[in-house]
Amino acid sequence: MAWIYLFVAGVLEVVWAFSMKQSEGFTRLWPSIITIGAMIVSFSLLSLSMRTLPLGTAYAVWTGIGAVGAFIVGAMVLNEPLSLMRVTAAALIVGGLILMRFSAATPATP
Repeated sequence: MAWIYLFVAGVLEVVWAFSMKQSEGFTRLWPSIITIGAMIVSFSLLSLSMRTLPLGTAYAVWTGIGAVGAFIVGAMVLNEPLSLMRVTAAALIVGGLILMRFSAATPATP
């Protein structure tokens, strides 16, 4: 269940990042409200996931989902530029997220 909480928290991080951009510096009401609401729920779900997941894993995965998700939304919705270097950076983040996920399943050796 912790991984589900963490995934939803990461998706909500993308929502609040996009909404924050749309709020134009918190000068537009509804995007500002969506930003704050999504932040609260995202942080709450991250907190719930940290009850069982290690801090480093949970935080890295949460920020990674947010970073890659915001990158994708920026490119697809906001027409932000794509370059080989930006796409490679996002791919490396995804690779790191996959490694974090599998490393969390491996018990630590003494």
